[in-house]
Amino acid sequence: MRMRAIFGCSGQALEAAEREFFREVRPWGFILFARNVRDRAQVCALVESLRETVNDALAPVLIDQEGGRVARLKPPTWCERPPAARFGEIFAGNVEAAREAVYLNTRLIAHDLTDLGINVDCLPVLDVPVAGADDIIGDRAFARDSSAVIALGREAIEGLLDGGVLPVMKHIPGHGRALLDSHKALPKVTTDVETLSAVDFVTFRSLNQCPMAMTAHVVYEAVDPHRPATLSPKVVRDVIRGEIGYDGLLMTDDLSMGALEGTLAARAKAALFAGCDIVLHCNGSLDEMREVASELKPIEGMVQRRADHALAHLSQPSEFDPAGAEARLTELLGTIV
Repeated sequence: MRMRAIFGCSGQALEAAEREFFREVRPWGFILFARNVRDRAQVCALVESLRETVNDALAPVLIDQEGGRVARLKPPTWCERPPAARFGEIFAGNVEAAREAVYLNTRLIAHDLTDLGINVDCLPVLDVPVAGADDIIGDRAFARDSSAVIALGREAIEGLLDGGVLPVMKHIPGHGRALLDSHKALPKVTTDVETLSAVDFVTFRSLNQCPMAMTAHVVYEAVDPHRPATLSPKVVRDVIRGEIGYDGLLMTDDLSMGALEGTLAARAKAALFAGCDIVLHCNGSLDEMREVASELKPIEGMVQRRADHALAHLSQPSEFDPAGAEARLTELLGTIV
């Protein structure tokens, strides 16, 4: 039986102790970072060895390949992709050109990922930044306008799915107002519920059929003044599952981030109790992963249904001309200098 976790690993090949741990714990999936990447052959071998530990040739292997400053696959081996805000700039002058560009961009990202055996991308970012917010989101967001984020986010989801990759919308229910970087500290948002609903939650509500979503380590004081969304039964129940109407597979952001307090075991226990389906631990520390594993639960019942439903979206990529797509994307990106 698989367990309700996604884990990273420490390097470019699995250590013996990591293999043993993954075989024993059998996490639902794995995530790769820049530290795990050297070249195509090495990444393919690592992906295969991760899946071998859980005896599942289709086990989810995730990556954050957004473009811009968040890209684990980098030149010269892989093409550099623009940040999301670039497409928002195009959207302001030509909506259809922007939509086409986002679709082609994510199809090309998916093409790179499927070539490596990676089948989940933590994309799109559906956060709506506001003036004065910390730059941790910044140009990773499409725009400061919710309608633009919705339109372009929809194209990103479709581009990945058509390319055989599962999208993960993030950071539900919205990270755009955070005044702090949640990698380092806990942001607290004081905005009223009505404004949050109209500006921040609406992007996720409009795209709530996305098969996977990642939570925000952000406190929304108008909803739950004591706990960040990841650890808040009230935010998960009333906002994510309630108002947003999200019934897909809900994973946490990284449990080792500085926004969260307490032991890793306590964080994992609280996130699962809050209603998250899967917990994420990224830094590859085996000692920390063992601590998280001490509080894991098996995937069953409603969580199994959501996991199965998410994986059911995986399919063989539709017909695609990468060279033609690159040329057309370059043309579209040139519409705004």
